[in-house]
Amino acid sequence: MTTSSNPTPAAQAPPSSVLSLSVPVAMGYVPLGMVFGFLFVQAGAPWWLAVMASVLVFAGAAQFMMVPMLAAGLPWASIALATLVVNLRHVFYGLSLLDKLPVKPWARWYLVFALTDETYSVLTTLPSGTSTRQMVTVALLNQGWWVLGTLLGAVIGAQAQISLAGLDFALAALFAVLAVEQWRSANSAAPLGVAVASYAAAWALLPQQALLTAIGLSVLAGLFWRQSGSKKVSP
Repeated sequence: MTTSSNPTPAAQAPPSSVLSLSVPVAMGYVPLGMVFGFLFVQAGAPWWLAVMASVLVFAGAAQFMMVPMLAAGLPWASIALATLVVNLRHVFYGLSLLDKLPVKPWARWYLVFALTDETYSVLTTLPSGTSTRQMVTVALLNQGWWVLGTLLGAVIGAQAQISLAGLDFALAALFAVLAVEQWRSANSAAPLGVAVASYAAAWALLPQQALLTAIGLSVLAGLFWRQSGSKKVSP
């Protein structure tokens, strides 16, 4: 008698479960995207260029950095170099996700492009059997929230006299929620402790490069942790 193998729970997950993974990101991306769109238009750029920046660049903090640089009339080469430096941390993110990225080239390259801090946090909590469609859908939804916020901020926010004070706290709140989810998924406070200790040390040693230094220290700690944990005890 033959038995048919059931698909994994991740493959059976309905689209609503994928949407629920992206909703916390939307709570931060929509208001922050509105702030970016508003500031971009206030700097003198057309509204559609703000939307195109969120579609083609999609770099979060680097997009905010673009606003004063564009307003100051800096050359595109300088803006591109500064964006590369700010987003250099994504190289470390991508290295840790190499085993989870899909094999299909189009899906793999899009996830590399759409790998923001928040998307990385969501993808690392997904089970190993998650399908390519679900991973790409999560990334698409996250970028969609950012583009939607940019559109609202550029078209509506630039014309209406609304106050955007306090919306910048949405990013800090979003990272707090994602950190808690990572803590619950890992069932260990060690990664959070390593991150806090690394940033504290980096801030004390190199305050101007605290983020990049903290990422490097965290990567070294992770490598040392894996090596020490992979040692086998001889019988």
